[in-house]
Amino acid sequence: MNMSTASELWQFQIEGMTCASCVSRVEKALMKVPGVHEATVNLAMENATVSADPSTSIESLQNAVRDAGYGVAEGTVELAVEGMTCASCVGRVEKALREIPGVLDASVNLATERATVRVSGETPVSALTAAIEHAGYTASPATQATHSAPGRGGWPGWIPVAAAAALSAPLLLPMIGMIAGQHWMLPGWVQWTLATPVQFLLGARFYRAAWKALKAGAGNMDLLVAIGTSAAYGLSVYQILKGRPADTLYFEASAVVITLVLLGKWLEARAKRQTTAAIRALQALRPEIARVRRSGEDREVPLGQVAIGDLVVIRPGERIPVDSKVIEGRSHVDESLITGESMPVAKEINSRLTGGAVNGEGLLVAETLAVGAESTLSRVIRMVESAQAKKAPIQKLVDRVSAVFVPVVLVIALATLLGWGLVSGDWEAAILHAVAVLVIACPCALGLATPTAIMSGTGVAARHGILIKDAEALEMGHQVDTVVFDKTGTLTAGRPELVALKAFDGDESASLAIAAALQSGSEHPLARAVVAAAAQKNLIPAQVTDFRALPGRGLEGVVSGRRLVLGSTRLMIELGLPETLLQQHSSALEAQGRTISWLAEAAQAPRLIALLAFGDPLKPTARFAVDVLRRQGIRTVMLTGDNWGSARLVGQQLGLDQVRAEVLPAAKAHEVQMLKEQGGRVAMVGDGINDAPALATADVGIAMATGTDVAMHTAGITLMRGDPALVSAAIQISRKTYGKIRQNLFWAFLYNVAGIPLAAFGLLSPMVAGAAMALSSVSVVANALTLARWRPEDQGRGD
Repeated sequence: MNMSTASELWQFQIEGMTCASCVSRVEKALMKVPGVHEATVNLAMENATVSADPSTSIESLQNAVRDAGYGVAEGTVELAVEGMTCASCVGRVEKALREIPGVLDASVNLATERATVRVSGETPVSALTAAIEHAGYTASPATQATHSAPGRGGWPGWIPVAAAAALSAPLLLPMIGMIAGQHWMLPGWVQWTLATPVQFLLGARFYRAAWKALKAGAGNMDLLVAIGTSAAYGLSVYQILKGRPADTLYFEASAVVITLVLLGKWLEARAKRQTTAAIRALQALRPEIARVRRSGEDREVPLGQVAIGDLVVIRPGERIPVDSKVIEGRSHVDESLITGESMPVAKEINSRLTGGAVNGEGLLVAETLAVGAESTLSRVIRMVESAQAKKAPIQKLVDRVSAVFVPVVLVIALATLLGWGLVSGDWEAAILHAVAVLVIACPCALGLATPTAIMSGTGVAARHGILIKDAEALEMGHQVDTVVFDKTGTLTAGRPELVALKAFDGDESASLAIAAALQSGSEHPLARAVVAAAAQKNLIPAQVTDFRALPGRGLEGVVSGRRLVLGSTRLMIELGLPETLLQQHSSALEAQGRTISWLAEAAQAPRLIALLAFGDPLKPTARFAVDVLRRQGIRTVMLTGDNWGSARLVGQQLGLDQVRAEVLPAAKAHEVQMLKEQGGRVAMVGDGINDAPALATADVGIAMATGTDVAMHTAGITLMRGDPALVSAAIQISRKTYGKIRQNLFWAFLYNVAGIPLAAFGLLSPMVAGAAMALSSVSVVANALTLARWRPEDQGRGD
């Protein structure tokens, strides 16, 4: 960013310009932004260069371009950041990134050690990594990052901890001896020899990180530990050089503090790895090899070489390599690790297969539909990773506190040193009390409290078929007091079934066989329902000749020499059947929201043969879902474009609090907005394109993965099974996770609020302070990990 005392220079890419008049329009729009001195737009480069007051934000410039009718190129860069130890580090990295020209926003997650940077135009990754390195850390593109085990030089992470413990243990002998009534004090030079490698070899990481922080003009946990332990170590060396006795040395304080901090970081790293278990489990579902049938021959190829349209052969017991459609064979497939559905799912010709699921007993041949990044499994992994990388809104408060935390602690430590030294005259005790303040005041727990809970919560939710796209949806979910359901495909199956058949001659089987014969060549949903009902009763459809479709009304054909028609009430009236007769037979069913078709003989005197009524059945778990939400104190509302009769029937069957029918797709978002304005926190559940505006308007959008991609992209939460009971489960895990966040933040603040005064008043030794500091980080992560035991409320009901 080119800076001057008077102005700041911004550059960003513009999309949609076609001629010189576009350039002029954009420049005029930019010049109208308060604080802009000069704006130059280059049509060939498709970029804008703006000189403006430092107070002018890039967002205001980009909004001006958008208001003028053009687009601003944006992108997201994921970086792996190494060297961060606490919440102060997070704040420093974010600040460094936001100062780069073209960076719109930056979010750093301490638990995942990832930075998500939203950039405008062609901001080079090298500029982002250079800014992070200038702040005292190392960074690389996340796709290239390698996650090594803790420890340097390939050593396991526990080796430095064990070495520090082995060297520090003898320094604790005097304390143990005092308990046993023995005098086991080591000579001063022995203590010095044991403490030095702990301080400067095993503790070197603290000095390196502290130096980088100082060069960047900031402070962090490493600075506090380095200053505190160096003070205790330096005081002890001074005492030896002055010829003081061994019992006046404090080497054990510096060495044990470093050992405890190393132990805490190692335990913390182990616990943090468990929070990413969901991602690793999903990644492990990808097989490396696929069996592809080409030119009539089956051959094994690397998964990356499978193309859309390839035929893959899946043997019994094998993992399905790609998203595909069955073209040969039948089987059952275990999709539990993807959808959370515990029972195997039957698959036959034209059934969809999801890559990563496990084939059961049958041999399947399937046509590849999606590979690589476009596969269902890859999209699931991206959604979980995205949720774990993002910050919850509550984390912003923590970041603001952390930004001023270290300087405040340094001031308190200095005040402790001067206060004890000047009042008591015992500068040795003053140094030790100041060291205790520095050591206990580590902000690690603050930085880990929120992200570890989010990672654990989103991970366990994914294992049960609930994909939470972002942390904001997770945090907002705990406040939901109203759930709005779409009807078709959400509470109902979304496919019509034949629910009633009335044969006027009394022979229902014959009427159904005739209707199935007439419908056998149609792909209409009602036709499929008739054919399925006939097949369920093992009826053989009659032979049809002279078949003809009647657009918008039905169809006709000749069966056993009789011309028959099957269609709507309108078609029956056209045949000459009296409307009053039709109403007499259908009014009760229509009042229930049933769709009516008629089977009739088109003779000189037309004759009714049968009435067919269709309904969209409720999903088996719909009633259970509503009951659980009611027990959670949540109001349930249904919005549907269907008729009032059908809507009332569903509302009564499910016990919904409110039903709104005949709502146009465009009006659904308005209805959700009205519910929000009444003071509620609203979650919208839907599965169709027409639900997308309402999903976006709601405080929390919940989409069924059995629906459209548009709905899933709009929603903050996606349910991998079309099971409405997962709605209550999503709210449950949201409440559980937010509860863990609050618990973690409470304990993290409590450690510091209680610990710092105790240390300042001389009530905590440096070693106890070090143990408390290590315990705070470990306890916060361990508390978050208890979410892994969460299970949705039993869903084995629904009959």
